Amino acid sequence: MISRPIRVLVAKVGLDGHDRGAKVIATALRDAGMEVIYTGLRQTPEMVVNTALQEDVDAIGISILSGAHNTVFPKMISLMKEKNMDDVLLTGGGIIPEDDMKTLRENGVGELFAPGTPTTTIATYIKEWVQKHRNF
Repeated sequence: MISRPIRVLVAKVGLDGHDRGAKVIATALRDAGMEVIYTGLRQTPEMVVNTALQEDVDAIGISILSGAHNTVFPKMISLMKEKNMDDVLLTGGGIIPEDDMKTLRENGVGELFAPGTPTTTIATYIKEWVQKHRNF
């Protein structure tokens, strides 16, 4: 049983300036009872991982529409491993082809969500993953 709210960091990595979806997700996760830290635009993977570590988050959600997902997510996984963040979920969504989603999941990224996914589906996934993988 979780004794505190789930903490999620929502971030936009790279030069992608379209953050409406990230803000919608952040609001939906707050509405689902989670604490959300939104980093804003133009973050680097290093900035995101360091913030996640400082904020002691349970999950990191990356919104990516730029096509850089095959660079950003592997870099995030590598940085998270360096910081021993093996019990933190890395998830996200955006414009990511299904074949790339499959490859990223095989390499340690959690579920990835396409535009139009119900926010309740995302919130439920995060809650279930955290309950299964994090020690509270």
